[in-house]
Amino acid sequence: MVARLKAWLRALPLQRRVAYLTTVAVALAVAVTSVAGYVTLRISLYSALDEEMVEIATSLAAVPVAQDIRTLGGLTERALRAGNVSVAAMRTDGEAFYVPDERDHLVLGAEELAVARLQSGYSARSGVTTDGEEYRIVAVPITDLGNYALVLGRPLQPTNDILSSLWLVLIIFGVAGVIIAAVVGATVARSSLRPVRELSAAVEQISVTKELTPIKIKASGDIAVLAESFNQVLSSLASSRERQTQLIADAGHELRTPLTSLRTNIELLAADATSGMLKQQDRIDILADVKAQLVEFTELIGDLVQLARDETTSIPELLDFRNVVNAALDRVRLRAHGLLFDVELNPFYVAGDSDMLERAVTNLLDNAVKWSPPGGTIRVQLEGDRLRVADQGPGISEVDMPFIFDRFYRGDSSRQTPGTGLGLSIVAQTVTQHGGWIRAGRSAQGGAEFTIHLPGATSLEELTKPARSRRSTPSPPTSTPTAPAASAPATPAGPSLAESGRKPQR
Repeated sequence: MVARLKAWLRALPLQRRVAYLTTVAVALAVAVTSVAGYVTLRISLYSALDEEMVEIATSLAAVPVAQDIRTLGGLTERALRAGNVSVAAMRTDGEAFYVPDERDHLVLGAEELAVARLQSGYSARSGVTTDGEEYRIVAVPITDLGNYALVLGRPLQPTNDILSSLWLVLIIFGVAGVIIAAVVGATVARSSLRPVRELSAAVEQISVTKELTPIKIKASGDIAVLAESFNQVLSSLASSRERQTQLIADAGHELRTPLTSLRTNIELLAADATSGMLKQQDRIDILADVKAQLVEFTELIGDLVQLARDETTSIPELLDFRNVVNAALDRVRLRAHGLLFDVELNPFYVAGDSDMLERAVTNLLDNAVKWSPPGGTIRVQLEGDRLRVADQGPGISEVDMPFIFDRFYRGDSSRQTPGTGLGLSIVAQTVTQHGGWIRAGRSAQGGAEFTIHLPGATSLEELTKPARSRRSTPSPPTSTPTAPAASAPATPAGPSLAESGRKPQR
């Protein structure tokens, strides 16, 4: 039964469930209060009636009943009616004595006999007369005679009328209270759950239309927090969808040209296989071109996979950032023939993904290698929370500066060079995901200089302290500083690498 009731309640809508439960709770409270009030009043009325009757019976037992027990002191039926009472006496052998002319008298029992025999205390009970009328009956001992008890009765009809009236009032007002509680409960449930209904309707609308528009709900408390959290989820999903759409569009655009070229070369090789129209050197050149295009495709797909990751999926670990930079340097030196590396790495520790950070630093170094002249020097400096990578190449033009971190962006000077246009985008995304920032500018030697800031500490102990005890992260400076004039080259921030007395590394 209870299980069915629970199942039925769970099947109801939340609003109706709240209204029903509110009504039932109020009904139970009204019922318990009504019964308690009725029982309390009944006990109080009966106690007051008993005290009054015991007092009257005690006075009658002394005088005049004790003087003439057989006629009960000469009491008459008229006198009893005037007092609205009935009087009798009982002897220890069980014989009862009544008023001589009384037509209907009390029906006595064992309680009254016990008082006559014990000659102490009193008894009180509800009984009837010989005509069946309800009476309240009390008995007190007649101490002057020693073996009698005086019995006094009074009709219960007035008291019962009061209790009946009270019971009727309690029922009427209880039912009215339950009805009012049901109406109020339904109203409160409807108004209280309106934000929930609005939120549910908004979620259903989003699931149908696929439009990730933030919902607007007039609410406070937990519902407002829930709506705000849901809006944050929508914002994240919308941003992810927008990045995905843009990535797909950009990838499709960038892949179209190399795919066309690759298909053309393969078609030429296929036609040559049947006709032999190509010279041996032409065939070798086309195969080399196909190989280079496949390498470019491999790099492009790897970059696209890296950009498709919205967040780091691994658990951040404590890293010595110098090890990350050195690992990237080891990889880049293998393809940086004829270039020098001027490296200064001071202690710095971060929490993050070592693979992603190494990939970002490698991309910066590859970019510096790509634009450095033969025999040039690439400066790598890790000082405090900033990593600077500078080259001696042509630098970044003012036109390209605002767009160098955009996906697939390639300036006019870089369109004829190898690359996918995604390397710096990966760097910017990785740094941002680790809570830092990156800026591009002009180095003191006229080439490009990239500065990365990451939240961290110069010692491992400081990094593991609570966040509130560490210094707050500084806000990023302007990402596109003005290029220095030719006649007055700007001095780079921090000490010059050329002045540090370090030996260049190959």
